[in-house]
Amino acid sequence: MMSRKSLEQASPWILLVLVLLVWELLCRAFNVSEFVFPSPSKIALALQDQAGLIAGHAWRTFWVTMAGFGLSIVVGVLLGFLIGSSRLAYTAVYPLMTGFNALPKAAFVPILVVWFGIGVGPAVITAFLISFFPIMVNIATGLATLEPELEDVLRVLGAKRWDVLTKVGLPRSLPYFYGSLKVAITLAFVGTTVSEMTAANEGIGYLLISAGSSMQMGLAFAGLVVVGAMAMAMYEFFSIVERRTTGWAHRGSQGH
Repeated sequence: MMSRKSLEQASPWILLVLVLLVWELLCRAFNVSEFVFPSPSKIALALQDQAGLIAGHAWRTFWVTMAGFGLSIVVGVLLGFLIGSSRLAYTAVYPLMTGFNALPKAAFVPILVVWFGIGVGPAVITAFLISFFPIMVNIATGLATLEPELEDVLRVLGAKRWDVLTKVGLPRSLPYFYGSLKVAITLAFVGTTVSEMTAANEGIGYLLISAGSSMQMGLAFAGLVVVGAMAMAMYEFFSIVERRTTGWAHRGSQGH
């Protein structure tokens, strides 16, 4: 009999298998056409038959996404530190950044094509634009919510404002930072794929448009599966790094 911990670890896979089984049964029971909504078996067949093609486009999407995501980390951390370390900056900049984040990033793609041409540039910038905001907000929140009492004690002990921010504020912001990375990486894949659908001749986004226009729905869904798998893999990677580096912030979950 499975222990509670083992059941919790296996539960995502169990749920995935159940969803796939129900999906497959419904497609077969209602004789759903592959050109309308392919079954998991048809998607798996497309993954197998077109493995080389999908892998090439997936690699392009992956490294472009990671380039935009890396840029979002640098900019997000710097802006978050600036906003979180100064009440004036927080009041002045935060509302503007919130308004900017509300703009649909897909609307920027045609502008980016004019500036950078069709190819890597628009995809990298779109991935960056859609993913830097969560990082910035979480870093700023971690610094801005530093307890005043703790800061007062450190000041009495001779710590300067810079010491408080770098030696206490930033370490305290690490759980917020890793939480933002797990959200931002999934958004970065969305941004890259959206850009590739309109401004690229490579990548999973381009593959989706190409497969859809030729009615290869199994191949299109296979591309979606690959994007989801890459995002899940990176999410899990940051979860592992988070557990190894910020265990002190999750003491209550170590026994589960």
